[in-house]
Amino acid sequence: MNDVLNRVSEALTNEQTYLQLGLIAASIFVAMFFSNLLRRRLTVLREAPKEASEATLGLVIYQLGSLLTPALTILILKLSSELTPGIDENPWLAVTAITLVLLYSYARAISILVSNPLAAKALLAVGIPLLALQSAGVLPYLTSVLESISFQIGNIHISLLGILRVTIFGSLVFWIGRISINTGQQTIRKQERLDFRTREVAAKLFEIAVFVIAALLLLQIMGINLTALAVFGGALGVGLGFGLQSIASNFISGLIILLDRSLSIGDFIELEDGRSGYVTALNMRSTTLETFEGKDIMVPNEIFITSTFVNWTHKNEKQRYRVDFSVAYNTDIRKLVEVIKETVATHPQVLSGEQYPIEERPDCEIDSFGDSGVNMFVEFWMEAIDDGKNRVGGDLLLMIYEAMQEHGFTIPFPQREVRILGEDKKGMRPV
Repeated sequence: MNDVLNRVSEALTNEQTYLQLGLIAASIFVAMFFSNLLRRRLTVLREAPKEASEATLGLVIYQLGSLLTPALTILILKLSSELTPGIDENPWLAVTAITLVLLYSYARAISILVSNPLAAKALLAVGIPLLALQSAGVLPYLTSVLESISFQIGNIHISLLGILRVTIFGSLVFWIGRISINTGQQTIRKQERLDFRTREVAAKLFEIAVFVIAALLLLQIMGINLTALAVFGGALGVGLGFGLQSIASNFISGLIILLDRSLSIGDFIELEDGRSGYVTALNMRSTTLETFEGKDIMVPNEIFITSTFVNWTHKNEKQRYRVDFSVAYNTDIRKLVEVIKETVATHPQVLSGEQYPIEERPDCEIDSFGDSGVNMFVEFWMEAIDDGKNRVGGDLLLMIYEAMQEHGFTIPFPQREVRILGEDKKGMRPV
């Protein structure tokens, strides 16, 4: 106890202590001055973006702007403590201040960048002790102790330090890569100057590049010599060529689809086997079609390269449809045609009016002469697919039925006439 009191008394009477306190206060003041100056000059640090999305790059930069003062404080205090005579011999107070500011900055950065509470707690539980041990100068001794706890398996050297390093930094690389992919892809997809397919290609290539970089960093962390992977990479390439042809084909097909502009998000696709749906996602391996029943169809990208499919809405949202019905032979067909065209034109989703060309307005015509009546049809155009929430055909059939009843038109139905041809000698008449 006396030893501790003597050290405290010595520190309070040492002029270097007050010099370090002055440097800490001056560093904080200078850091606040320059950080406020930068905020006034840079809009991205001064004002939050209008789009309040947590994944927006501008919002992340704005939030990280709160770390500008602590970062400048650490930099200025580190330089001043090394350049000031006498302090570099025992800068314990400056080191303590730098450590505290660094721990605060780390905790603040985690709270900004990590939205998952479990991941944030894990990073804080691992990162803060490591930073504290490094600042205290204990980390090198601890790493040497962990490195000594090891065992050998053939030519592979495994130590407790290596396992911890791969676990900690591997998780960190994975987390940073995931954040980089999400932020980078959203930033690329918001570039309105580029068309949709160019943005999708750039986003996918960015994802691949981040995965490759993360894999290389992880291999370096594991201590694997990358030059030794050259032969293995060649053999792996041959294996991919034979064993993973389908995956490679779908991957390349996905790039071709994005580049040749044959598919886009929101297109209504009908496959060769009759399945159909809206395109909701274009992935590197498959394309997702959402049906009107709410089901997702995962279609391999290769299908769109090697097979025939129908893109209903690729270049034009307007579609032409047809509804069939019949009338009796004694009907005034010319009057019926006008009534049906006027009736169909009243539907809100049917294109009608003088602003549309005559070939896109509702049209009623004779299809054929049936056994019981005249077979008619009406054609119409609409800016959607006639199904799901845009189901129009059923509405039009009901409207046609009501209009025919209102105007006295008869809907024919099959009738059979039985005729008695004669009587036999016993008075019996054959049927």
